[in-house]
Amino acid sequence: MMFRTSTLAGLALSTLFASAAWAQAPAAVKVDGAWARASVPGQKGTGAFMTLTAPQGARLVAASSPAAGVTEVHEMKLDGDVMRMRAVPVLELPAGKPVELKPGGYHVMLLDLKAPLAKDSTVPLTLTFKDAKGTESRLELTVPVAATAPGAPAHGHKH
Repeated sequence: MMFRTSTLAGLALSTLFASAAWAQAPAAVKVDGAWARASVPGQKGTGAFMTLTAPQGARLVAASSPAAGVTEVHEMKLDGDVMRMRAVPVLELPAGKPVELKPGGYHVMLLDLKAPLAKDSTVPLTLTFKDAKGTESRLELTVPVAATAPGAPAHGHKH
């Protein structure tokens, strides 16, 4: 009986300490307007887009998805007359300032797709952040797949 009591007390204490550590964790990064661009059979890559806001500031240090062989944070940038895309190891998220991941700018690149991403489906995406103290946190998302950004005007619409 004594063993059970001490085991239960140990579990209660470890739960209490875990809760205290959780309460002190940095405020979560807010994600708005997340979506991934639909792909077609044979297409090996596509992008995911969203707006990230870190109340305390943070860095996006990695992304992953079971739908892709490789998932990277990318930047598209005009270099002279040429638009170039490259992976970035870290994306800074200044405290309280929204950082937009959009077509033609920063985005999450899903490469070596395991299957096409169909319009009106979803794709799992995990973002990994580090705060100023180096504490790592992960955010699991289920991102809707669309042909265009949600709320964007449809092609062929007459005014």
